[in-house]
Amino acid sequence: MIDRAEYLRRMATATKRSPVTSLLGPRQCGKTTLAREFASTRAATLFDLGSEADVRRLSNPELVLGELEGLVVLDEIQIMPRLFRVLRVLADRPDSHTRFLILGSASPEIVGGAAESLAGRVEFIDMTGFDLAETGAADLRKLWRRGGFPRSYLASSEADSSRWRSGFLRTFLRRDLPQLGIAIPPTAMRRFWTTLAHYHGQIWNAAKLGRSIGVSDKTARHYLDLLTGAFMVRQLQPWFENTAKRQVKAPKTYIRDTGLLHSLLGIGKDQELLGHARVGASWEGFAIEQVLSALGQPDAWFWATHGGGEVDLMVLARGLRIGFEMKFSEAPKVTTSIRNAAETLALDHLFVVCPTRHTYPVTEKITVLSAGDIPGLRDRIEAL
Repeated sequence: MIDRAEYLRRMATATKRSPVTSLLGPRQCGKTTLAREFASTRAATLFDLGSEADVRRLSNPELVLGELEGLVVLDEIQIMPRLFRVLRVLADRPDSHTRFLILGSASPEIVGGAAESLAGRVEFIDMTGFDLAETGAADLRKLWRRGGFPRSYLASSEADSSRWRSGFLRTFLRRDLPQLGIAIPPTAMRRFWTTLAHYHGQIWNAAKLGRSIGVSDKTARHYLDLLTGAFMVRQLQPWFENTAKRQVKAPKTYIRDTGLLHSLLGIGKDQELLGHARVGASWEGFAIEQVLSALGQPDAWFWATHGGGEVDLMVLARGLRIGFEMKFSEAPKVTTSIRNAAETLALDHLFVVCPTRHTYPVTEKITVLSAGDIPGLRDRIEAL
């Protein structure tokens, strides 16, 4: 088992602070395991709404839940969206010490229901698969290649990891999406998802991608939003600055888990990844996800101009503008273009993230950051 202490700490804080805590993340990322571990340390009652027996136990939910004390865990809550209204009533009871922990995939039902019915009563925690802080820098290559889903990362062999990911893709399309209320033929969504993998890290172009699979711009956009809502895809939005340059206004898209990306691209072994035409884009997406995980998933953007200037990632931290450039190189060059982009955006600091062994300063405001040091990024920013 890999210790997920940071999520446990955040859950402890959230359940003390708010009557309802919502743990959101993709299927199979470890939400149920984490919730059970958290519940084992306190007085708790667990309901798995994927179980018919537990659904029957909640035939009169306000009466049943209203009598419980301590922590109440509701797993797969999107199966019973009417529970959101019940939780609103229970959360507003005066002097109530009951805390609710609700788990679900990032579906329209749970996000919309929780946001509308539980406004002001719920705290969200976004959960992902394993990250570098959990696996350790020594296994960076393995995490990049296999992705962070626990069963993929912990598989006993590369073949078993690849087979699990293939099964996950199939099950997600044929079972999980319909359970989330998404009625799209699995073959159509698989074709879109695979095509999107080939555009990983590129500027979104609905017309171009739609034409390549024979659907309209509107349909392509709809598919993209569904995969984004299910935590399968990240849409990184552009940052706009008042400059004389023509800036890109469309988002960049990334398959969030690089293990799934590699399966969609037909990449198996390490040698195949390193020799693939999309290796640089794969590294960029991996580094972005690791940085955002280390910083607690803040709001983030990229910046690009039609003339070629670009910053792969920008976040606001402690009132500072922090930029990141992802380079798949052990000896990255800080080009004039990078320096100009940092100056144009008035960045307080720019990190060049690469698979080198050592972190070292280039200038006062530019640092080459070893990917293995990403888990300590928050402390580095605090020290600026």
